[in-house]
Amino acid sequence: MESLGRFLMLAGILLFLAGGVLFLVGKFGLPLGRLPGDIRIEGPNGSFYFPLATSLLLSVLLTVLLNVLLRLFKK
Repeated sequence: MESLGRFLMLAGILLFLAGGVLFLVGKFGLPLGRLPGDIRIEGPNGSFYFPLATSLLLSVLLTVLLNVLLRLFKK
């Protein structure tokens, strides 16, 4: 039960930090979600949007960040 409590606290902290980052991204007007390579198809019956370039960029950044953090805490 103690490990579940720790996990929930860590998840809450991570969600809080992710919300803060998203807030700052919106505040500074960074073009996440509107990068070249994001797929957007609009037609008369609807639209389709898939942020491919944004997803790849965030994936690379999070991978590097997590690798650095894990290496720091491993020692």
